[in-house]
Amino acid sequence: MKEAVRLRFAHLPTPIEELKRLTAELGGPRIFVKRDDATGLALGGNKTRKLEFIVADALAADARTLVTAGAAQSNHCRQTAAAAARFGLSCVLVLNGTPGDRPTANLLLDSLFGAKIVWVSDRKDREKAQEAVFRDLQASGDVPYFIPYGGSTPLGALGYAFAVEEVLSQGCDPDCFVFGTSSGGTHAGLVLGARIFGFKGRVLGISIDETEAWLKERVSGLAAEASELLGPRIDFSPGEILADDSYCHAGYGVLTDAEKEAVRLFARTEGLLLDPVYTGRAAAGLIDLVRKGHFGLGESVLFWNTGGQPALFAEKYESALA
Repeated sequence: MKEAVRLRFAHLPTPIEELKRLTAELGGPRIFVKRDDATGLALGGNKTRKLEFIVADALAADARTLVTAGAAQSNHCRQTAAAAARFGLSCVLVLNGTPGDRPTANLLLDSLFGAKIVWVSDRKDREKAQEAVFRDLQASGDVPYFIPYGGSTPLGALGYAFAVEEVLSQGCDPDCFVFGTSSGGTHAGLVLGARIFGFKGRVLGISIDETEAWLKERVSGLAAEASELLGPRIDFSPGEILADDSYCHAGYGVLTDAEKEAVRLFARTEGLLLDPVYTGRAAAGLIDLVRKGHFGLGESVLFWNTGGQPALFAEKYESALA
């Protein structure tokens, strides 16, 4: 296996904890949590694993500015801005939404890390705006580095391929991984890592906003591309990818009763905070699947807490969860 260039700044390995009270409350399989909210950078989260590879590549290319995009309360953008600050780079974030009267939650942290924010009104305009920012920086003599939405590149996916090795080295070998999936990078990394490191369980992504069909195509292709960075290409078929889009019909960032229950249930049984957009929705899916008997009583499930808790303090979620 080839060795990819990596900057090691995440707090790894992140802990694995058994959620005994939640397991008893739901009456289903044993539930464990992988605490990737504890990766350390800017209050933690899953993007830190990806950024260890992405920022290493940016520095190797002598980049001076990281350019990425996301929603107004993007966890990826918050962690990218922090990584830029840590390694002496500038950062431009292209965010869809409106700035509001005052920055809160992730937006407040973006500003603390010194990121410049470019606003677009519609999510559909975000990629074009990011490309325009990138070209303008090049024209001005800067050396920008383009990071797609979510850091979901083959390079970024390696962060979660090696996370599978980490889990197995901790003596945890569950029957199923459950996690939130959106841009596909975390999902692709886990699928690739399962193949490389011999994880035999299921790798189930709960969709945050994309269709099952899109995720199957996206994740299978991204996992195959990521494999080429480590050695000979490993092909994956869409049919191998497990994705459930049953819980995302309300739309991205829309808090339903299911997410509210999940956030409160994890908080009140385990003292564990989820975010309202990603882990809240993924946990809502997990809870529903347990109640429907999707998992056997003798099975164990590892839920990946991918972070994002700052979004709890965004005004619209604060009021909804109060």
